[in-house]
Amino acid sequence: MNRRNLISLAVGAMAFTANPVRAANTLSPVEVFKNPSCGCCGAWVDHLKAAGFDVKVTMVDDTSVARRKYGLPDKFGSCHTAVVAGYVVEGHVPAADVKKLLTMKPVAIGIAVPGMPVGSPGMEMGSRKDPYQVLLIDKQGRERVFSSYS
Repeated sequence: MNRRNLISLAVGAMAFTANPVRAANTLSPVEVFKNPSCGCCGAWVDHLKAAGFDVKVTMVDDTSVARRKYGLPDKFGSCHTAVVAGYVVEGHVPAADVKKLLTMKPVAIGIAVPGMPVGSPGMEMGSRKDPYQVLLIDKQGRERVFSSYS
């Protein structure tokens, strides 16, 4: 290899690694099923996007249809259902917990924040923050605490 080819190869390698478009999002894409009239769901989508997720929103009249399709028991329901890398993410789950789920890769249906706790992502109301838990739902529909917020 001559000197000109070596320099060209080095410059090309530097451009490839320095290019922010190429180095962009390596997170799994997220599909969110939400009702068109729900504002807090839109705020949660913005929270995920700010954390680096590529999010596709699918408008539905009834999110329980998506929950059933992906095997999440209704008792863990909230106002929106998302799917990422084969996992269900139900409700106002912090993006950090979605990333943790994708890193850990547990054998599970997914994670959920049942209800709509004030202070969770998308449910901000000033300085008020109610305690809540993110639950990991196993393949049998059993729950255990994945994360706690106070």
